[in-house]
Amino acid sequence: MLGCSHHDAAVEFRERVSFSGESLGHALEAFRDQFPRSELVLLSTCNRVELYAAASEGNLPDTDHLADFVAKQQGVASEEVRRQMTDRVDADAVLHLFTVAASLDSMVVGEPQILNQVKQAYDFACSRDSAGPLTHSVFQSANRAAKRVHQETALAKRRVSIPSVAVGEVVPEVFDDLRKKTIVVCGAGEMGTETLRYLRDAGARDIRILNRSYDRAVALAEEFDARAERWDELLTQVAQADVLIGTTSSEQPILDSLSFSSLSGKRQGDVLLILDLAVPRDIDPSVGDFDGVYLYSVDDLQAACQRNQEERRKEWPKARAIVEEETERFMQSIRHRATGPVIARLRKQAQEIKHLELERLTAKLQLETADATTQKEIEKSFDRLINKLLHPPLASLRDDAAAGHRRGLADALRHLFNLGDETN
Repeated sequence: MLGCSHHDAAVEFRERVSFSGESLGHALEAFRDQFPRSELVLLSTCNRVELYAAASEGNLPDTDHLADFVAKQQGVASEEVRRQMTDRVDADAVLHLFTVAASLDSMVVGEPQILNQVKQAYDFACSRDSAGPLTHSVFQSANRAAKRVHQETALAKRRVSIPSVAVGEVVPEVFDDLRKKTIVVCGAGEMGTETLRYLRDAGARDIRILNRSYDRAVALAEEFDARAERWDELLTQVAQADVLIGTTSSEQPILDSLSFSSLSGKRQGDVLLILDLAVPRDIDPSVGDFDGVYLYSVDDLQAACQRNQEERRKEWPKARAIVEEETERFMQSIRHRATGPVIARLRKQAQEIKHLELERLTAKLQLETADATTQKEIEKSFDRLINKLLHPPLASLRDDAAAGHRRGLADALRHLFNLGDETN
């Protein structure tokens, strides 16, 4: 893996080396042309750019080759790429991928979007014939590790953003269902956009968006299948609302007690949940004194966010242990897979020798006339001899594979028994 993220590289550099759309497709094709016997999955998000390369022994491009490749594709100096991007190999690269997929390396730990982004990167590589057996295996294992973290810990179950707490925890305390409720969102900036995503996920259907820039309200309404309303219709919309959400950047409250009191006759005491997510506040605190009004400010929601963040931190060690366990499981699988051809070739060679010796012995001792039981017993003796001779080296080979081939027994067996290239 060669990459950088919000942990170790400034956004200016990440922007310069990021891949998207056509540039992502061109990069995968260029990599395949330059390294035809290698595989590549390229993960590029707003917070990270990471290249995961894999190949059989002797075919994998090294860090310098990958750095030069990124530099050429993005028009950045190779020295700068080497300085700004980190490389990881073997188990360290696998552990990092599993950590990323499980959202343990995210800016907001536990956020679910990154796993979808990892899946999309892998699927795109598959569609461009850039993935292969090794990347298939490691990315499918990364997905399994992330699912285990999601299922076996509460890491992703604790909401840590203001909009997610507002919609996911406060709204259900007042309303069981949003599908038949009228929701008025004031503001069309980043906070309003994020809130709209959670509202849609929660089942809201009647959403009205008000913004001083009506064109911006229209654009956001089209994106979320909502209605755009004129800013001067604010009081009319509040009179009809079940939920009012403030996310503007106004220096003064957009709704005070005097304005709200004029609506009391129109609302007829209906419950109104107000989520004031703005700083400075959009809603005068005195509005919360009216009957049937439940007003929550950023301070109220921030306390819940902090509690949830603390709960997430408690879950992190458990999640990390799962990722490490899955990494070791994957690496053992890869190591044993690497020993399979050696074992198969060694057993095949032993069987070939056995058959030649049986033919020689049969001819010399004229065993063709011997009964079938005698012939079978002789063959069994040869098989037992082979198994006893091969058991110690093969057992040692399996132990060495489990330990990461530290003693190099696979290569030693290839040379000692002259197994040739068929094991590669």
